[in-house]
Formats: sequence, structure tokens, C-alpha cells
Amino acid sequence: MFIISLLLFLLGMFAFGISFSVPGLEALIFISGILLVSLAMALPIHLRAK
Repeated sequence: MFIISLLLFLLGMFAFGISFSVPGLEALIFISGILLVSLAMALPIHLRAK
């Protein structure tokens, strides 16, 4: 679970960084980065509660 969360977090950070370099899709990539980082944080919290 840690590996999956770490990969999602790193992918989200990558999306943040690259979002301003892609003309026309800045908002979509930035929002996907926010969602990926949020999922990376929520996944272990949610699964640990069970």
C-alpha cells in the first residue's frame, strides 16, 4: 500500500510541475495532480481505518 501511495503522490507532483509546460491543458493537468495527491493521502488513511 505504501508503494502505491508513494507512486500516486510522485505522479501528482509530476503533474503539478509539468502542467504549466503543456499549452491548452494546464488546468486539466493541474487538477489531475491535485486529485492524485489527494488520493495518495486518502488511500492509506481509509484502508487503515478498517
